[in-house]
Amino acid sequence: MSFEHSQGLINDYEKLLEADKDYDVIIYANEKDGKFILNKYNISPQILKIILRFIYCGKINLTKLQVSVILNLLITVDELDVQILIQCIQENLINCKYDFLQQNSIEIFEMIYHYEVFSDLWNNCLDKFCEKSNELFQSDKFINLKEPLLELLLKRDDLSSDEILYGIA
Repeated sequence: MSFEHSQGLINDYEKLLEADKDYDVIIYANEKDGKFILNKYNISPQILKIILRFIYCGKINLTKLQVSVILNLLITVDELDVQILIQCIQENLINCKYDFLQQNSIEIFEMIYHYEVFSDLWNNCLDKFCEKSNELFQSDKFINLKEPLLELLLKRDDLSSDEILYGIA
């Protein structure tokens, strides 16, 4: 996916995005009665602004964003099929938000389970769980782990299984 805009147009879009005023935004897709309409009501203005800045200006800055916003951005770019951003956002989360990923790994693991395209983040979570399975098993959140995810973890060959005791009742 590539974008070619004149520098003047890029500067105009950038000034518009940096303005303090709110604007109504209509994203067009799928033609109906001569108009292209896309109904996406769950996109926050902050997320939309980030995506539009990337599309029109080719810039994205994730350093000052809270991780919850970055995760919402990741889901939104997947829904809007902005594939080029998915890899960039996953890399940022893995490389720059390591502490948050460690502290909230089960919640993130459950969230990304529904999105096949987040494979880098998924594999990173799985690797961390397998490396530090003792921490996972002792976590208060472990007992709330959904059954399919628990099954996936227990079937892994690289899971440190010293902590697992199988019994027949």
